[in-house]
Amino acid sequence: MITFFQVIILGIVQGFTELFPISSLGHSVIIPSLLGWNIHQSDPYFIVLLVSTHTATALVLLYFFRKDWLKIVKGMLRSLKNRSIDKDDSYAKLGWLLVVGTIPAGILGLLFQNSLQSLFASAQLAAFFLMVNGVILYSAQRLRKRPHMEAKTSSDKKIAKLSWTQAIFVGTAQAGALIPGISRSGSSMAGGLLAGLNNEDAARFSFLLATPIIAAAAILKLPDLLGSSANDFRTQALVGALFAGVSAYLSVRFLLRFFKSNTLTPFAIYCFTAGLFLSIYFLFR
Repeated sequence: MITFFQVIILGIVQGFTELFPISSLGHSVIIPSLLGWNIHQSDPYFIVLLVSTHTATALVLLYFFRKDWLKIVKGMLRSLKNRSIDKDDSYAKLGWLLVVGTIPAGILGLLFQNSLQSLFASAQLAAFFLMVNGVILYSAQRLRKRPHMEAKTSSDKKIAKLSWTQAIFVGTAQAGALIPGISRSGSSMAGGLLAGLNNEDAARFSFLLATPIIAAAAILKLPDLLGSSANDFRTQALVGALFAGVSAYLSVRFLLRFFKSNTLTPFAIYCFTAGLFLSIYFLFR
């Protein structure tokens, strides 16, 4: 069985890498192999751990953006009542953009999650796709459109000016995270940059967009956490969730401040460099 020490390490890594654009799934595959732990992604207790840590991350995101979500829900209810979205109702538009952006990743996840993750769930391949993730981040930063909205405009209003097509594009980009090594937050941030958002707004949109996706993934697997098969591991899973929650909270606070004046480039360099060295290491190990 997985130990409490391993659970704590994996919980911290999950909460940290789920929001940093460096692939939580890739690191959850690489770290056990790198440290020589006999843990595999398909193990029942590992799936239970992922469910608990994803649930904790989703709850942290909901809490952190609780004021925004309250405004978004009220805006969506207004639009349903009026049967239209007022052009000045930024939160109604933002809410429906999140719905539109969530649909592609949700559909692709239901169709291909198990097949893709089992196909690519090796440390060697995860390290390779970590390099690919670095190239994606760097390319998006270099190719990004210059923000076309007023700098003094609030972040949520700028995000709400995205088109429906752009929201679908950003949402679809998240589906790359089905492959270990490709980051969900990194892909959606990259999509936001290419759609004309600045780094701070792209990160904010990514975190808002990630909340329903992570929550849905956790809910779908919730029977694994509540079922009898998890009886011998539920305590460890809750410990992992606690550390994942703390890690996720610190991560989102740091990243929102970081992207006020910084770019994706440092994460691109990390992913490419770490992926390259790990690929060589696993090749000759």
